[in-house]
Amino acid sequence: MKKILSIIFILILSVFYTMPCFAEVVVYNTKTGKIHSTSCKWAKKCTVNCIRIDRKEAVKRGGVPCKVCGGR
Repeated sequence: MKKILSIIFILILSVFYTMPCFAEVVVYNTKTGKIHSTSCKWAKKCTVNCIRIDRKEAVKRGGVPCKVCGGR
């Protein structure tokens, strides 16, 4: 019985581990098309043209990673 419960527990954990629970939020500069991580120094300085969106959406809009933070 313990063995079966252990297997079920491991299967449940593996399913939750592979599921994307949260979208990866990045800062996207709509003027330059750069994608920054939220902790990037350039994202913190950007106040006018930057929005927080999902990374996949920023790439769909033609965004390219920042050379400093890599957009991650």
